[in-house]
Parts: sequence; C-alpha cells; structure tokens
Amino acid sequence: MLGGFLALIAAATFAFNNASARRGVLTGSALQALAVTVPLGVPIFALAALAVGSLGAIAQFSNATLLALCGAGVVHFIWGRYCNYHATKAIGANLVAPVQQFSLIVSLVMAIVVLGEVLTPLRILGIAMILVGPIFTFKQARSEQPKIAVIAEAVDVAPAIPAFKPRYLEGYLFTLLSAIGYGSSPVMVRFALEDKGVTGALAAGVVSYSAATLVVLLILILPGQLSHFRGMHRESLKWFTISGVLVCISQMFIYCAMAIAPVTVVVPIQRLSIVFRIHAARLLTREHEVFGPGIIAGTVVSLIGAVALSISTEFVLSTLPLPDWIVTVARWHWP
Repeated sequence: MLGGFLALIAAATFAFNNASARRGVLTGSALQALAVTVPLGVPIFALAALAVGSLGAIAQFSNATLLALCGAGVVHFIWGRYCNYHATKAIGANLVAPVQQFSLIVSLVMAIVVLGEVLTPLRILGIAMILVGPIFTFKQARSEQPKIAVIAEAVDVAPAIPAFKPRYLEGYLFTLLSAIGYGSSPVMVRFALEDKGVTGALAAGVVSYSAATLVVLLILILPGQLSHFRGMHRESLKWFTISGVLVCISQMFIYCAMAIAPVTVVVPIQRLSIVFRIHAARLLTREHEVFGPGIIAGTVVSLIGAVALSISTEFVLSTLPLPDWIVTVARWHWP
C-alpha cells in the first residue's frame, strides 16, 4: 500500500516537473534549463544520502559501478533531458508524452541484449500499443491548432511570448532522441546497482548527477555559452529551479517505493505520470499545448502499452484466472 502511494506521488511530481520545464522553455532555452536543473540534483541527492547515512557508500563502489553510474548520468541527465527540453519547447509536453514511451522499448531491447531479459507476448502487446498510441496524437495535432499565447503584461516580468506554433519535425525528432537517452540509462543503473538497495541508489544518484554536472560545466566554458546562460530571464530561472527540485523529489520517491514494493506494482503506477501531465499542462501551460480527445486517446493507449511492458507475465497469470491455452501462449518467450 505504502509503496504504491509513494509511486503515485512520484508520478504526480514528475508530471508537474514537465509542466514547470514547459513554462521555463517558453522564454528560455534547453541549455539554460539543463544548466539549472542538473546541478540542483547534486546537493539534493547528497543531503538525502547523508540523511540516511549512505553517502559513504560511494567509496565502496567498484570502478565498473562508478563508470556505469557516470555513463548513466551523462546519458540520462544530459542527452535525454536536453532532448526532452528541446522537444517540449518545440511541440509541448502533451505531444511529447506518448512518443516518449518509446524509451521503454529501448530499455527492453538493451535489457535483452545486455542483461539477458526475454521477449514475451505481453511485452509484444505493450510494444504494439506504444507504437499505435502516437498515431492518435498525430491526428489531433493536424486537426487542432493551439490557442494564441498570452503576452506578458509587463516587460520586466517576462519577455513577450509569441503564439505557440508547434514545430513537429523538430519536436518529434528530439522526442525520439530523448527516448533513446531515457531508455538506455536504466539498464546502466540496473547493471551498477544490483542488490545495493535504496541507500545505494541515493549514493548512486550523487555520482550520476555529479558526472552530469561536470559535463554541464564543460559546456558552459565553451565560447558564448556562459553569456547565454547569464542572459536567462528570471522567469525562466524560477520555473527551471522548480522543475529541477520536482524531478529530484520524484526520483527519490521512486527509489523509496522500489525498496518496499514490487516492481510490478511501482512501475505501472509511476507511468500514470503521462496522465497527470495533461492535468498539469492545463493548470500551468494551457495556451501552449495541444489538447483534445486524440491526445487523451494516445496517452491512454501508450499508458496501457507501458504497463504491459512493465509488469511480469507471472504476475498477470497469478492474478487473473485464465484458460490453460492462454497460459501456455503467455509463457512463450524469446530467446
């Protein structure tokens, strides 16, 4: 019960993290968002690890573990997050969400190749639904034009925001790139943290965020990048800061949930974030998103596909009374 509740909180905070980032990129850039949200993770995770007495666990990590965690941090927090911000700026969080579920397919393929996972009929069904879900959003995007953006009332509060006109090719390209980053990093983390528990996970977060922060600092010393960061408007800084804090809180709730509840319970509940994302967008970025029944349909179909990929076949078979022939088919696997 508690594990499911923590996963639900993680889903809600992650959704509002996306909506906050969307508000920030209305007047800021993806690089500015990266430069604010990534370094925030170091002190937040360090304080959490210190509070539970696991900060010293970093010294116990092997070189292979540290390398995997650093790689995961760069791939997830730099590559994945930058592409996510860029895509969100181009087409909005609602159109990004269903397509971004492709990250689960990337994770599954890597898990089969690297970790020896198998492909099952349930997972094939999940892949099919994730592929079908975005079709509904594409149709909605073509048929419905977003509302005109609200122009800032005062120049000293925020720069004027032009009407939202989705840049579909750019947005979907960066969404797919973000899915690759978000989908590949969990395999690295799982490789690094097998049997290390929630305390090890918090210490690992410090390592991953520190590696990503180092990359951000290296980017900022490139010609023109530091001045670009300093030119960020305070309105963008506010929303990027909120986003950075929320995403860290979300990840901590997920770690705690995983420590006390089965993955088959936690992951499907956490995937509700793509539903919460629609409501968060209505509250924070209504004039800068595409809404409609197609968005809802695509989100729901993608969510069902994500759940099918996340839960185990044995969990389904032990929960539902199914005929023997279905049980036989469901237990097929490859390789």
